[in-house]
Amino acid sequence: MIEQATETEAEMEEVSREKLMGDLKTVMADAEELLKATASQTGERVAAIRARAEESLKVAKARLLEQEAAALAKTKEAAKAADKYVRDNPWMAVGIAALAGLILGILAARR
Repeated sequence: MIEQATETEAEMEEVSREKLMGDLKTVMADAEELLKATASQTGERVAAIRARAEESLKVAKARLLEQEAAALAKTKEAAKAADKYVRDNPWMAVGIAALAGLILGILAARR
C-alpha cells in the first residue's frame, strides 16, 4: 500500500513538472512574440500581447511556488519520519551511522 502511494505521488509530481514546463514554454513564446511586436508596432496589439505575457508569467510563478511548497512539505515530512525513527530505534541509528562511516572510510582509503 505504501508503494502504491509512493507511485501515485511520483506520477503526480511528474504531471506537475510537465505542467510547469508547459507554462514556462508559454511564457517564453509570449515573451518572444512581445519582443517581435514591440520592434515594429505600438498600440493595442502590444498591450494585448503584454497582458497575455504577464498572465502567463503569473500562472507560471504560481505553479512554481506550489512546487516549492510541496517540496518543502515533503522534506519536512521526511525529516520528521527520520527523527521519529531515530528516537524509536537509537541503537539501530547508531549502527547504521557507524556502518556508513566504515564504508566511507574504506572507500576513501582505497583512493
